[in-house]
Order: sequence, then C-alpha cells, then structure tokens
Amino acid sequence: MYLADRRTTTGTVGRKPAPGRRAAVPATVFALGTVSLVTDVSSEMVSAVLPLYLVAGLGLSPLGFGLLDGLYNGVSALVRLVGGRLADRGDGGHKTVAVLGYGLSALCKPLLLVVHGVPLIGAVLAADRTGKGLRTAPRDAMISLACEPSDRARAFGVHRAMDTAGALLGPLLAFLVLRTATEGYDAVFTVSGCVAALGVLVLWLFVPARPDEPTSLGKPRHPDSPGLRPGERTPLRGLLRRPGVRRLTACAVLLGLTTISDSFLYLTLQRRLAVTEAWFPLLPLGTATAFLLFAVPLGAVADRFGRRRLFLCGHLALLGAYGLLLAPLGSSPALACAVLTLHGTFYAATDGVLAAATADTVPREIRGSGLAVVQTGQAAARFVCSIAFGAAWTAWGDRTALGVAATGLLVSAAASAVLLRPPPADAPPEPAR
Repeated sequence: MYLADRRTTTGTVGRKPAPGRRAAVPATVFALGTVSLVTDVSSEMVSAVLPLYLVAGLGLSPLGFGLLDGLYNGVSALVRLVGGRLADRGDGGHKTVAVLGYGLSALCKPLLLVVHGVPLIGAVLAADRTGKGLRTAPRDAMISLACEPSDRARAFGVHRAMDTAGALLGPLLAFLVLRTATEGYDAVFTVSGCVAALGVLVLWLFVPARPDEPTSLGKPRHPDSPGLRPGERTPLRGLLRRPGVRRLTACAVLLGLTTISDSFLYLTLQRRLAVTEAWFPLLPLGTATAFLLFAVPLGAVADRFGRRRLFLCGHLALLGAYGLLLAPLGSSPALACAVLTLHGTFYAATDGVLAAATADTVPREIRGSGLAVVQTGQAAARFVCSIAFGAAWTAWGDRTALGVAATGLLVSAAASAVLLRPPPADAPPEPAR
C-alpha cells in the first residue's frame, strides 16, 4: 500500500521508513496525481465525444479528422520544449509553468460552447494542447525530483494511476450527461469547464513550489547523466549529445510514428462492432480501467527489471491490439474487452515508464528540458502518424491502414530493441534493495 511521506511544504522530511520497508511515495506525487485526476475528468469528457461530434455531427472526413487530431497533438509537441526550458529557470519555475498550462487548458473548455466551425474548433483545440504541452514536462520534473531514483517508475505509476482514474471517470460522466441533458454536447462542454477550473485550484493551493528533496541526493548518478557545474545550463542540442537521451528520443520517435491515436483506435473498434452514438463514449473506459489496474504494478516491475525493457514490451501489447482488430474474429464484446485491455496495458507499460527512464539520463538542474526533448519527439511523431493514418484510411480503408501501422510498429520495435541495448560500460546500476 502506497502512503505519502509526512512532509511539509517547507521541505521538512518526516519520519523515515523502517529498515527493510519500501520508501513511501512522496506527498508531492499524490498532490500532482489529484490535479491530474481532476483535469483528466475534464479532458476525457471532451475527448470521449469529440471524434463522434466531429465525424458524425459535423460530417468531417477521416482525413479531415486526422489533420485535426494531428494538430491536437502537434501543437503540444511544439510547446513542450518551451515549457521544459521555462520550468528550469529559477526556483519554483516548475509549478509556475504548470499552473499556466493547466489554466490555459481550463479556459478552452467553455470556448467549445461558442465555436462550431471546424477552423474555430481547431484553434480552440490547439490552445488546449498548448496548455498541455506547457505543463507536462514541469509536472513530470516535479515528480522525478521528489522521489528516490530507484523508485521513479513506481512513483510515476502512482501518478499515472490517479491520472487514469480521471480518464476513467471522464467518459462515464460524459455518457451520463449525454443521456440526461437536453443540450447534449453543450452540456458536456459546460461540465468539463467547471471541473477543469477545480483542477487548477487544487494545483495552486496544494502542490508545493519546490518538491521535497529525496534522501538519496548525492548518491552516484546514472552513467548517462553526469552532473552540471553550479550555474551551468545545457542547450537543447547539448541534451541530444547525451547517449541516453539520444537513444530514448530516437526510440520514442520510431515507435510514435506507428502509434495511431486513441480516437482512431476507438473509431476503428466502433465500426467493427457497430457501436451506437450513445455508447461510444464508454469505449475509453476499457483502456482507462486497464491502465488504472496495471500502472502501479508495472511501474514496480520497471524499477526492478528495467524501464527500457518494459517500455518495449508495452508496444508489443499495442501490437497485439492491432492484431486483434485485423483478425477475422467476428464482433463479440469479448473482442472489445481484449483490445481495450491491451490498449490500457500499453499505456501502463510506457507512459510513466518512459518519463522515469528519461529522468535517469538527465541531471536534476535541466530535468524539465530533458523530459521535454523526449516527449516532444514522441508527440511530434504521433502528430505525423495521425495525419498519415487519416490519409491512409481515406484512400484504402481502415483495415488496410491499420495493417500498415501494425507492420510499421513491428519493425520499429525491433529497431528500438537494438537502439536501447546499452554497451556493458553504459549499463545502469542495480536497483536499490
């Protein structure tokens, strides 16, 4: 059971764990997890209905949706570097940039009530993704700085589990609103805006500006992440000269190029099973449930047996989901359960695990920038994948497009396995017992 440290916002460390017991997950992680939980309720309410709203309600083609979905992710990729660099400047910068990012996204939810054309909706979604891009690296930097290096993947797993609880509740709330409110989509956007504002308030009041330092500071660093001299700052291009950052970024890009967006996966499943409009918002619940169940256990597995290895295994779970959608297995509910379980397992084994692996390779002084570099590479690759998949679906149909993506994912996973194989001198230290 994961209990928060008895820490105060002034940095005083509470009672240490008894010998032989695992270190507790810091209170900062739980506070940030609460912010993410509330924010994800808001975001996933919109995400759950947006594909059907645009494709069925506004008549957008798969190619048009791919362009819009690509924009949705591409803008986030472009501003992550900005968020990471700004957060590394001065004490308390991580929280300041995170508040700015969460606040911008919260402001965008009510705007969906007054915009109806595709260009205006695209502009609002771009602003929303700008907020997400600004906040992601600073938030993950605060998590990594607050916990012991040997427990990073577990801490990220706790955060992602709380985040995913919001992703689980968001589509369910959207489903209930759609079934009970006469305003339909407008009611979903209204409730989403109110919940987003609550998330910003929790961040402002309960997350300390400077996370408590873990007790193991001063222990030897990971070989890929030599420390910085006092006052030294590394430019972004210098980060890519670090072997660990360069390899992780290359793998994140390769695998991201063949990772279709959640929206496309749900639309593919909806066509396969002929899911009605009223039930469509429930599809993300399957992914969120698996993510919630497996995030913490798989984070602990990653800490013990290797974060990079588990990151690759997670993509094999995604490949299994693609294979089930392509296989001639009929349209039973069991197929939907299996696909969504594999999809959630993919996220549980990759999302927080990649952030923990990146934190191993970057000094604390530029932790936000290092996380932003890897995350930007991954998000930019998924931006390209969304556009390419939408074009392939429009030209060849969904099954052929998915077959091409599955083949590409298999090749990318094989190449990444080679890239992430460290030489003996570069092998990470044994995890702390």
